[in-house]
Amino acid sequence: MVARRRGLSALAAATAIVLVAAGCGGQTGKKTPQQGSSAFNQQANVNAVGKPTSGGTLRMVGNADVDHLDSAAGYYTVTSTLMRAFTRQLFAYPASTDPEKATTVVADAATELPTKVNGGISADGRTYAIHLRSGVMWNTAPPRPVTAQDFVLGFKRLCNPTQNSVGAPGYYKGVILGMDTYCDAFAKVAPTVDAFKQFITSNEISGVQATDQSTVRFTLVNPAGDFVNILALTFSSAVPVEYLQYLPDSAELRQHTISDGPYQIARYVPSQSYQLDRNPAWKSDADPLRHQYVDHIQVTMGPDENGVQQQIAADTQDLQWDTTVPTANVPSLKASGDARLGIYPNYSTNPFLVFNMQSPNAGGALKNVKVRQAIEYAIDKVAIGQVYGGPSLNTPLNQAVPPGNVGYVQFDPYPSQGNRGDAARCRSLLQEAGFANGLTIKDIYRTSGKHPAVYQSVQADLAKCGITVQGIPSAASDYYGKYLSDPTAAKAGAWDISEPGWVPDWFGNNARANIEPLFDGRQYGPGSTDWSAYNNDKVNSDIDKALAATSVSDANKYIHDADLQIMADAVIVPFQTQSTPLYRSTRVHNAIEVPFTSAYDITQIWLNPTG
Repeated sequence: MVARRRGLSALAAATAIVLVAAGCGGQTGKKTPQQGSSAFNQQANVNAVGKPTSGGTLRMVGNADVDHLDSAAGYYTVTSTLMRAFTRQLFAYPASTDPEKATTVVADAATELPTKVNGGISADGRTYAIHLRSGVMWNTAPPRPVTAQDFVLGFKRLCNPTQNSVGAPGYYKGVILGMDTYCDAFAKVAPTVDAFKQFITSNEISGVQATDQSTVRFTLVNPAGDFVNILALTFSSAVPVEYLQYLPDSAELRQHTISDGPYQIARYVPSQSYQLDRNPAWKSDADPLRHQYVDHIQVTMGPDENGVQQQIAADTQDLQWDTTVPTANVPSLKASGDARLGIYPNYSTNPFLVFNMQSPNAGGALKNVKVRQAIEYAIDKVAIGQVYGGPSLNTPLNQAVPPGNVGYVQFDPYPSQGNRGDAARCRSLLQEAGFANGLTIKDIYRTSGKHPAVYQSVQADLAKCGITVQGIPSAASDYYGKYLSDPTAAKAGAWDISEPGWVPDWFGNNARANIEPLFDGRQYGPGSTDWSAYNNDKVNSDIDKALAATSVSDANKYIHDADLQIMADAVIVPFQTQSTPLYRSTRVHNAIEVPFTSAYDITQIWLNPTG
């Protein structure tokens, strides 16, 4: 997703992050662990010494509200933090300080992971039979069990044609049999409660069926080795039938949420506060992933990251809601050995440089692979890292697939001393490409945040090897829709290079959430996140093989092969992987960071007995 967090589409997630590219020389082929940049004091920061205590109020503070409270649409990382507490999925990810475990799917509301051995997956890999564990309950009056029909209803609400439905239907359409037909029909329904209810209750998705109260059967268009990852997205949550009384994510629904997780939303004041209380219907023996240690979770919204940091440091609040530690504070906190600081790898590349291969500017220079490779050598990645807080928070990256993602094998196709760039090699390649006297190109950049500083760093690097960069400033609201994801603007030469970002919607086996949306040219068109309009038959074939692979090891091989080709073609210039600095009060114990949310799992935390 683009610069907020996660990502299927730049337009569907205009509040998200992005990615990478180039060459085959200098690769080591060495496989390295998937944790990427190492976490600072991660085990100590957990502070899980002693027996968990029960009670107290966990106090969280941050800047802004979630995007949506409806699981059909919620897409922000902070939304996922909240939904961890009051929604359940068939599968999910455990809270763990082990990166391998934290990014590996396990059973949640399901009894077990389906396999061909246990009969959960058919021999052809296209049918999944998922059985629900007993004891998962809605907090209705009286409480009632979560059923297979509730999961089916969750899928039937995904394509609703309201402005509030901005989730990720692309993960389901074309994957689940009949989802395309169902969604196409739903798109024609009037956006009213009665019309939606009538359509949902009288139409079925052929590939999503409840065969009894505790079994959901999915039928796929083609085998998909990442299907359990798709089922672990919050979009795949169970939904109570009461939600049919409201338009999806309407103000009315937000005041009537129903929980099957350990906490329930007791009070919600939009853009101001939440109060979560224990869900009395929740049973610990029916939830292998979450806990219910604190009595209440209080969220206060308003302060910026500096105000948030000051309150947590003073122990008047406990955790960040939607902010992180200000980068200016990190060096002093590290120097003092403050155990309340945690720095965690986030397994994405943000930002990176992308080439507009359709641009007619400079005689179509960016269509020439040697020009793109020259720029690969030109960039000082350490200098860009300084913009984002320096080496304690950023690690240079030299490939399209970052650590923590399927296909990651460390290699460096465009090496330079200390990742500081090689202007001489850049000039040499430009001469080979027929641009001995340099060239002039346009860089479209966002005017907010750190983006102008990134642009200036790139501009200075390219000037060293004879490339003049003209800056084209853009409001963040226009950046993706008006420029990067508009084929007309690309073909007209509105931009030549730019520095977007990408955060996958899940890690581990995630070709569908990472490489496919960024580099599969078969889907190029308005709204595409393949901003280069890159379309390579070998890469497309490797993506197809990875998506159909029945083992992660096979998917790893295919995506690494795609990565080698993407880098050889210099489709993007990866800059770095960033890490997330988080902070907690002295009251907080068992603070375990979740890679998918870049925040602590609030269902794991207990407080000092005096808290």
